Amino acid sequence: MSKHKKVHEKNPKLGYSLYLAAATCWALNGTVSKVVLLEVGDPLRVSQFRGTGTAIILTIFVALTNRKAFRIKPKEALLLAGYGIIGVAMCQWFYFESISRMPITISLLIEFMAPIFVVLYARFVMHVSVRNTVWLGLGLAVVGLALVAQVWNGFTLDKLGVLFAIGSMTTLVFMYLLGDKASQGRDPVSLLMWAFIFASIFFAVLRPWGSFPWDSLQAQVTPFEGGTAVYPIWPFFVFMVLIGTLVPYVLVINSIRHIGGPGASIMGMTEPPIAAIAAWLVLGEIFVLIQIFGGLIMLVGIVVAERAREQAPHEALPEYETV
Repeated sequence: MSKHKKVHEKNPKLGYSLYLAAATCWALNGTVSKVVLLEVGDPLRVSQFRGTGTAIILTIFVALTNRKAFRIKPKEALLLAGYGIIGVAMCQWFYFESISRMPITISLLIEFMAPIFVVLYARFVMHVSVRNTVWLGLGLAVVGLALVAQVWNGFTLDKLGVLFAIGSMTTLVFMYLLGDKASQGRDPVSLLMWAFIFASIFFAVLRPWGSFPWDSLQAQVTPFEGGTAVYPIWPFFVFMVLIGTLVPYVLVINSIRHIGGPGASIMGMTEPPIAAIAAWLVLGEIFVLIQIFGGLIMLVGIVVAERAREQAPHEALPEYETV
């Protein structure tokens, strides 16, 4: 009697719904994180709490379900360290530095340009066949960014905030490239665990836990712009770890099983609009019409550029992972 492996049945509707839920979590996390940042004042400390909290929960989960995942060879450890420090820790840190200086949506839009440079890397370094539409996508993204920045008024964005957003985008490119190699032969959950473990070590070296501002967890905040209601801040810290990190990663892992990398990368474009609405309702971050138009052009450009890579039937596109 022959044995047959159970074929995984794809459900596109479920896949898209899961990714939309993940994008919503990440989008809301930007606003929640900014509320915490305004109180704590140190983006690195906020990144440290989020990354370490996530690492602890993932480590407990993997210890209970897959202890073999703790075995790593020195060569793999070096790769995982690079993925965790550059792709997770620094990307997250630079993003928080950026949103502490300028609107969340603008930081996200700049960071979301990372897939364009992944495609260019594939074209010029890996010599992968890429359609010429990548240049159209890059051009649209740059034009859209110029509209968002209102360059005719002398570049209205915070310059240091833009530099940190570019830094976040650059490290996200490394996340794609290192993550592609690190994921070979390792399940997604243990990969995330090791990434956040190394990210936590990196943060602990830069900011030892002995001087962590624990009193900030007892602070009271008024998150809504113009509001008077006061809330304890600790639920915002918890949200960053659970809803802003763990839940969306799990949703994305399951989503990709149904819609694949290309479908996930397109669904990722829903995050900036959702983030813009959340930041407007809570933080009062408002954009003029030309900036909204520029943001839409950027999103179109990113999608066009992502679709420029000519895939072989067995080849998967890098999947977008936000932070």
